[in-house]
Amino acid sequence: MTAIDRYLETFGEEPGYLDFARVGPISSTVREEEAVQSALLGRARFGTLDSLLDQDARVRDAAAAVTGFSPESIVFQPNTSQGLMHTMFGLTGGLALSPADFPSVTYAAARSAEALGVLAPHWLETDHGRMTPGNLRDQLTPAITAVVVSLVDPRTGYLVDLEGIRQVIGDRLLIVDAIQGFGIVEAPYTVADVVVSGGQKWIRSGWGTGFMALSDRAVEQLTPVFSGFNATEHGGDTFDLVEPYARGARAFQVSKPDAIAQSRFAAALEEIAQVGVREINSRVAYNVSRVIDLADEYALPVVSPRNEAERAGIVIVEPEPDQLTILTASLFNHGVTASSRNGHVRFSPHAFADEDTFDMLRGSFVSFASGI
Repeated sequence: MTAIDRYLETFGEEPGYLDFARVGPISSTVREEEAVQSALLGRARFGTLDSLLDQDARVRDAAAAVTGFSPESIVFQPNTSQGLMHTMFGLTGGLALSPADFPSVTYAAARSAEALGVLAPHWLETDHGRMTPGNLRDQLTPAITAVVVSLVDPRTGYLVDLEGIRQVIGDRLLIVDAIQGFGIVEAPYTVADVVVSGGQKWIRSGWGTGFMALSDRAVEQLTPVFSGFNATEHGGDTFDLVEPYARGARAFQVSKPDAIAQSRFAAALEEIAQVGVREINSRVAYNVSRVIDLADEYALPVVSPRNEAERAGIVIVEPEPDQLTILTASLFNHGVTASSRNGHVRFSPHAFADEDTFDMLRGSFVSFASGI
């Protein structure tokens, strides 16, 4: 059995699930890892709890293998939003971002600007929701010192050109919210200065898992405003002294992490590294194409990118306004799980989608076509 075959066997969701961009049902590998670590914590057998403390190094090694950053440049985060908050509250100067980006980005920027007054958001116009090197270049000013983008836009499904944006912005900090592509997109993460992602979507490691990776330049320029007792050189062992924060990525943490969450994230990342993101991406691309083909067959307008170079795992259809309810009802009646928001329906298949799932999707499209 090949590595990809073993990986595909870890999917256990019910047929009809096409909503990984919202949340990925955790893999069997992750469930088994959690059971093992929870048993250790539950029994507290002599000498075993120390193994939980080893999960921090393990998860940083696992994230390094997938991103290309060094383990020392990575710090565990419980979610994308906290990593973005660390980043935005540590920034000084002008920040270019899209007002249409996911709220984790926009709220972090706005809250930092309101609280500290040293970050100035520059709200950009996009190309129909897409952040491209061209439209970004036209809006850059000398006051902008950093740019934040989503690797994959959750509303348009557009896969951003990280290398193109890096060339356009020069030596400004490049911050990437990677959650909608991390684990299924073979992205050049190391062209960025900050990469943040959670593991509850495509990684399938559940809530409470994520990471933040920083370049040397980001370490130099970001201030770790929220830096807790464990983010010091001695890890908070000195009760009678408030120590300075440690140098590097480890400064960007508030408290001791959940070791079981770290083990879940590490197990999922180790498996992805063994299979290879490129192989996973090819399976995702195939399933995305099948969804697009079915939508075309039933005349559902696809408004997300069709070009594989501009897409990841998201397909967005936009029926006529008076047909949206019919489509969502048809999906519900056939047991197809997808996201409906702002007049769009978003499908997001992973590397594994069985024939039952596509039969259910086809059936829902047949019902939709019959009802309009």
